[in-house]
Amino acid sequence: MKTTLYSLTLLALLGACSKWQSNQKQITNISTDGTWIVSSYIDDGDDETSDYSTFRFNFLEDGVLNATDLLSSNSNPYVGTWSITDSNSNDDDSLDDLDFNINFTVSNQLDDLSDDWDIISFTDTEIKLIDVSGGNGGTDYLTLSKQ
Repeated sequence: MKTTLYSLTLLALLGACSKWQSNQKQITNISTDGTWIVSSYIDDGDDETSDYSTFRFNFLEDGVLNATDLLSSNSNPYVGTWSITDSNSNDDDSLDDLDFNINFTVSNQLDDLSDDWDIISFTDTEIKLIDVSGGNGGTDYLTLSKQ
C-alpha cells in the first residue's frame, strides 16, 4: 500500500513537472519568434497602453530583451532580461504558476513592465499577463501581441 501511494505521488509530480516544462518551452518558442508590442497595459485600473505604443520588443533565446522606441533618435535599444520560471506560489493561475519575468535595469518608462508577471494565457500571437502587487494590492494587466 505504501509503495503504491508513493508511486502514484511520484507519477503525479512527474506529470506536473512535464506539463510545466512543456508550457515553458512552448511560451519560450512563441516569445522568441518575432517582434512584440504592448497591445494593452492596465496599471491598477488606469489604461496606460499609449505609453508603450512606440516600443517594439524582441525576446532573444539567451534571455536578453531588447526594446526599441521608434520615436527615439537613439538607434540603440533598451536592454533588459526576460525568463519564464516556476513561481512556486499558490496563486492558482491558469498555467500552473508560470511567471514571465521582465527586468529592465536602466531607469526609464519601461520600469513599470519590470516584474514577475503571472501568465494568464497565451497563443501564437498573444501573451496575457497579470501582476497583483504585494504592497498595495493593486492589479496590473499586460498583453503582448506579435506584430
